Amino acid sequence: MKNYCLFRISYRDAEYFLNTYFMQITFTAEQIANVLNGKVEGDPSVAVNNFSKIEEGKPGTLTFLANPKYTHYIYTTEASIVLVNEDFQAEHPVKATLIRCFNAYAALAMLLDMVEKTKPQKVGIEPMSFVSEKAILGEKIYVGAFAYIADDVKIADNVKIYPHTYIGENVTIGSNTTIYPGVKIYPGSIVGSNCNIHAGAVIGSDGFGFAPQDDGTYKKIPQMGIVIIEDDVEIGANTTIDRAVMDATIIRKGVKLDNLIQIAHNVEIGENTVMAAQVGISGSTKVGKDCMLGGQVGLAGHITIGDNANIGAQSGIISNIKPDSKIIGSPAIPVKDFFRSSVVFPKLPDMYRQLAQLQKDIEELKADKKR
Repeated sequence: MKNYCLFRISYRDAEYFLNTYFMQITFTAEQIANVLNGKVEGDPSVAVNNFSKIEEGKPGTLTFLANPKYTHYIYTTEASIVLVNEDFQAEHPVKATLIRCFNAYAALAMLLDMVEKTKPQKVGIEPMSFVSEKAILGEKIYVGAFAYIADDVKIADNVKIYPHTYIGENVTIGSNTTIYPGVKIYPGSIVGSNCNIHAGAVIGSDGFGFAPQDDGTYKKIPQMGIVIIEDDVEIGANTTIDRAVMDATIIRKGVKLDNLIQIAHNVEIGENTVMAAQVGISGSTKVGKDCMLGGQVGLAGHITIGDNANIGAQSGIISNIKPDSKIIGSPAIPVKDFFRSSVVFPKLPDMYRQLAQLQKDIEELKADKKR
């Protein structure tokens, strides 16, 4: 089963959106199934107007089952409709109406995305913001108070720039992108369409480049490159992406970065790669497409991570990784080897004592033989 653990849609988030926007209107199972391209199993006319956790389901609510460890709740939930994977096999009678989807979690994400798009959209430039006369602005954009948009910035249609953001000279931002409060985008950076950059993120700051001098000091190396962020990228809160020394630091299409991630200069991240919080990537490292990096993974500089690599949390990577690798540990080793080794780790103190005793016994035997 594909691992979806990096995509965090919480019950609280779902409940908030559905209660506030979607579920102000009643929908039937048939209507929801049509939206999700799912198949109804049960009463297609049953209606819902709220959302609930599967373990706390109430009549008139919708819930979902994606994680197998919650399966037992589907037989007791009072929710009226449950989204399930199309291959779900019930072992006992289920009272709720089921909507079978290719992937229940993805179906929920689709539903929430539709709900999000029904929210009222901010448009216009608020007072106390600064927008240069040399900036080129698209239609239906929003600029919040205390935002700063510098000379020669190009902003496409339907872009939202929330308060206290800084958009430096010659920045380009594609259509339908949202820049949340406090984001700083340094001069020359390029941001694609349909991107989300969350609060406090810094795009295009200086890379960590210093040349050691004979007297023990360090001379700063000017960082003359830019950052390129392609379409459909999500960048979490307080994540930083450094501009290149020369050329560009590149975040390819579809990449999803969690909060508090550090991307150093001249790094390139391949399409549809996802990274959990506190990942750190050193300069000039290339990460392939469709990779998954767990929280606090650290990558050394000037290495290559192959496509489809899966790297477990807190791993330390110091050399190239082949495509399709599944590794964990510091330094990282194949997952199966790590789990076998982890069984041995707690036994090492006893093994050490036994080895010491064996060495002592051998020395005593040698001494007896000499006598």
